[in-house]
Amino acid sequence: MQRIFHTPEGVRDIYGTECVQKKNLEERLHRVFSLHGFADIETPSFEFFEVFSNEVGTIPSSELYKFFDRENNTLVLRPDFTPSVSRACAAHFSPDEHPVNLCYTGNAFVNPSRYQGRLRETTQMGVEKMGDDSPQADAEILAMAVECLMASGLKEFQISIGQVDYFKSLLQEVDLDSEAEERLRELISQKNYYAVEELVRSAGFDEKTAKAFFMLPQMFGSAQILDTAASLTDNPRALAAVDRLREIHTYLTAYGYDRYVTFDFGMLSKYQYYTGIIFQGYTYGTGEPLIKGGRYDRLLKHFGKDAPSVGFVIVVDSLLAALEGGAGSFPEEEPATVLRYRADDTCEAIRQAQRLRGEGHRVIMELEKGEKA
Repeated sequence: MQRIFHTPEGVRDIYGTECVQKKNLEERLHRVFSLHGFADIETPSFEFFEVFSNEVGTIPSSELYKFFDRENNTLVLRPDFTPSVSRACAAHFSPDEHPVNLCYTGNAFVNPSRYQGRLRETTQMGVEKMGDDSPQADAEILAMAVECLMASGLKEFQISIGQVDYFKSLLQEVDLDSEAEERLRELISQKNYYAVEELVRSAGFDEKTAKAFFMLPQMFGSAQILDTAASLTDNPRALAAVDRLREIHTYLTAYGYDRYVTFDFGMLSKYQYYTGIIFQGYTYGTGEPLIKGGRYDRLLKHFGKDAPSVGFVIVVDSLLAALEGGAGSFPEEEPATVLRYRADDTCEAIRQAQRLRGEGHRVIMELEKGEKA
């Protein structure tokens, strides 16, 4: 049998300096979670298929790693932490009675139809604030996202905030089948202005609603874009979504983080469980978001507890790659002291190494060459 020395496509070994830097990064991110009072939770690497089914609204079934247990149940390697943590929260807590703040660290697994050089196993860290439907909760989660990127060592970054309720309220005013709706969502997300206009005109929308859809791919920028969004519709639900964004912006200003955020009404997530704000964090030189999150007020109901929630996930591998690519810097780390000793001096070497470790120094013990242990 041929021995295998390399990993499958889409996964990799992490070792040496990179592994040290990754662990250090995870510690800094977890420190932010802890300072905001979020408690750790661990969920299984695989769950029943129903936790990530189409009804939940996570990634397509075709991109899941699926297998069977001895009872012939369909199991799935966790592709997304939010449904998994929501299930656990519904099982062990009472978010419908009082807020629950949870944080996690672990690996997620996605099996896309096209590889395109992306990792199929990634380390993710995130937070979920469950049982709080206030704009203050949205603002705190966004503030934590900013603080995590600051703590990581990034020099420059931006958090872009969208609002799926605004888009969904406009959809209520038109008659589109599910296929056309998905196509419209995709074109707006791609900021394909001309294709959006063509689809909207062919669907025969009234002039005011058509203009709002035309504008969506172009509605991004500072807080001033909120005035534009409010001027395009009389829909009460859409206007309430804009007012909520204004309130969130006020709180982010109180945090001192308003300079890190912009607004983007053309941001529409592929995750169908989002119901309010959604957001993504970027830095220069990276095409994929380093941090993603949003509000999901109906997901926990799927697991038996009706509670509003909001949270985010950090793709640690992507953030690490951005830092290694020059978008930020790693803190200086004290090099380990190599303590070489002879066999006859083992006990004294152990005492010396322990004394140094007690003072907070990293120590590697090495027996001199030619010596026998």
